[in-house]
Amino acid sequence: MLKNAELLSPAGDSECFESALKFGADAIYLAGTQFGMRSAPENFTPEQLSQAVKAAHEKNVKVYVTCNTLPRNNEIELLPEFLKTSAECGVDAFIIADLGVMKLAEKYAPGVQRHVSTQAGVVNYVTAKTFYEMGATRVVLARELTLDEIADIRAKIPAELELEAFVHGSMCVSFSGRCLISSYLTGRDANRGDCAQPCRWKYHLFEEHRDGQYYPVEESKDGTFLYNSRDLCMIEHIPELVKAGIDSFKIEGRAKSAYYVSVVTNAYRHAIDEYYENQGSKPLSPWIREELEKVSHREYNTGFFFGGEPGQVTDNGGYIRNYEVVAVCDEYKDKTAFLTQRNRFFSGDRLDVLPPGGEPFEIIVDYMQNEKGEVIEVAPHAMQKVIMPSNVEIPVGSVLRKARS
Repeated sequence: MLKNAELLSPAGDSECFESALKFGADAIYLAGTQFGMRSAPENFTPEQLSQAVKAAHEKNVKVYVTCNTLPRNNEIELLPEFLKTSAECGVDAFIIADLGVMKLAEKYAPGVQRHVSTQAGVVNYVTAKTFYEMGATRVVLARELTLDEIADIRAKIPAELELEAFVHGSMCVSFSGRCLISSYLTGRDANRGDCAQPCRWKYHLFEEHRDGQYYPVEESKDGTFLYNSRDLCMIEHIPELVKAGIDSFKIEGRAKSAYYVSVVTNAYRHAIDEYYENQGSKPLSPWIREELEKVSHREYNTGFFFGGEPGQVTDNGGYIRNYEVVAVCDEYKDKTAFLTQRNRFFSGDRLDVLPPGGEPFEIIVDYMQNEKGEVIEVAPHAMQKVIMPSNVEIPVGSVLRKARS
């Protein structure tokens, strides 16, 4: 088992990868251009993967490549080259769902560890031990397990076999993500990385003889959301997760923004560090939990960890968005911040600043200029360069955001 629990963050592209590095991830999981369960993000070419691994290893951060689709016959032939190329890039592990892929990874990338994906649906110690005997060094547990069940698995498997569990992010309504709704409704196969997320759509009932009229399945002015799971959030339960014997705390979100990766990684980094520093003797600092309200999310819950069902959001399908990113700090010198604008903000605005690895703080925009040195009252253009005097140091890489009115 690991000395301290690992914080494992997602990266769908290079910007997200850099955010995970800056804000405290111990390991980062990502996909190449093939065989990953998220086809929508940019993902990583072999050249980008090699660069990412180098940058991560310089900071003693590990990189895990998702190879967790269920490949068809015509795709299997492409796997050996993909596995060998990834191994040559120096990746630390593959995350695998398919038994055939496990065998091929052992043959073509013997120096790379093999982690069993949550897609494999591991819910008992016999299956976990079987994967260990097949060469797996880690099992990513099914999300449907309780903490008591995880503790029982931990007690009955070899100490060398690591356990990983999702602790934050979106949840799929199907068992371990094995969903067919997207395939049926759109032809996009969720089990091959192309989910259209139809579980988030509005659904109504049609009556055979009332053409053109539709009715909510339940009475609601906004429609009915049948499969709309709440988001998982275990930030206040680090002690219970550690006690259950989980080695790696995984954040969901390879299809999410760099801002999401920054905020959530930073929050869990501080929560984990606080736990080990205080050995659980003090409650979580309030600001850490508050940070998770500053990213786009659905209503939070604790999933299946404490028994029962996580439940659905039945009155809406949208996200809660309390804040928006307005700028990122590129440089700070001579009491001046040099920013790149992301969303419109004004002189006089109160901004919330999240520095890499630090606690958030607030500033007031008293005055700002454009690149030409001209005084401006508003920064309206995406990626506009903004010069802003600030007596408070704003570290490079800081995210500046604004509360929505």
